[in-house]
Amino acid sequence: MHNFKYALKTLFKNKVLIFWTFAFPIILGTFFNMAFSSIEENEKLHTIPIAIVKTEELENNKVIKETFKSLSNERNKDRLFDTMYTNLEEAKNLLDEEKVVGYLYVANTPQIVIRKNGIEETILKQITEEILETENMIKNISEKKVEENIHLSVQNKEKIDVEEIVATTVNEIVKKIENFTANIENTSNAHLSYTMIEYYTLIAMACLYGGILGMVAINQNLANMSNNGKRVAVSPTSKMKLIVSSSFASYLTELLGIILLFLYTIFVLKVDYGKNLVLVLLLAAVGSLAGLTMGIAISCVCKANENTKVGIIISITMLGCFLSGMMGITMKYIVDTNLPFLNKINPASMITDGFYSLYYYDTLNRYCFNLISLLGFSILMLVLALTHLRRQKYDSI
Repeated sequence: MHNFKYALKTLFKNKVLIFWTFAFPIILGTFFNMAFSSIEENEKLHTIPIAIVKTEELENNKVIKETFKSLSNERNKDRLFDTMYTNLEEAKNLLDEEKVVGYLYVANTPQIVIRKNGIEETILKQITEEILETENMIKNISEKKVEENIHLSVQNKEKIDVEEIVATTVNEIVKKIENFTANIENTSNAHLSYTMIEYYTLIAMACLYGGILGMVAINQNLANMSNNGKRVAVSPTSKMKLIVSSSFASYLTELLGIILLFLYTIFVLKVDYGKNLVLVLLLAAVGSLAGLTMGIAISCVCKANENTKVGIIISITMLGCFLSGMMGITMKYIVDTNLPFLNKINPASMITDGFYSLYYYDTLNRYCFNLISLLGFSILMLVLALTHLRRQKYDSI
């Protein structure tokens, strides 16, 4: 407790740390608000022009057909797509003339064809992927349902009416399609706010900047980094207790900075993080832990002075935020398409993707995956740090 108390005092007396932890994210958030405040209003009422190629497979695919029909309903003033049904040659011409952002071609495998990567193209791709996932789920459910009904009929020695079983199953599938199209339409209309990715990356950046706090906490206990570390090295006090208490003080300081950032963006900038604010805060807390442990690992592994370590942490953080969409929101889609493994190991992308999944989707599967990934990343960083700490020996200081 003694070390914890004085570690907190040391952190709050460090003006550079206070700036990066508390001031910089708020300043950057203000600039984001100034830059993007009018974009949402200008883009909100625009529908996305797309083409769908008429094929026999499309006519037989009720899920895709009905869903895009619902999302393109002209009676809905907030419809997502302005859809043209054409043949393949005409769809290619429309795309070349940039009259549509892309077209859907349903053959053996449904595919989206686009010319460039952009916001509208990303929305079309993600909506289509969601539809295809639901289609597979419905197929699996229908097959199991028919098998179960036939199996029960055989067990009960009842006369099997296959047509009735199929008709019942089809009715259930139609209801599922209607529910799905309603949900996806409501979600698209209510939550389609692509500038939110900038605020997600802002939170991710603030979480990962906690690595600077973690680095300071460790440096204060390393004999080759500070005078305090030299005293710690020769003292009879448990080194692990000192490191844990210093790290905990850094973590609390980082959480305070994150809370202030949330309060500022919610009440001053009027950013809407959705209805699951508790889960948003939980993800930010775990993301902060990932940032802290990353700083601890860098401090233990890198044999350099403090300024160099700070530079490494900031560089890694900004590169991670760039890949997750901070400097251009299409970058996240480009990385997901061409180098998906980068976003799987990028903590900034894990944080932003977790926020994204909470905001846009009704299920928590993707959110939980990112949460577990961040915890795994934190554990890996701690193991790396502890391994190097155990090996450190000093012949002289």
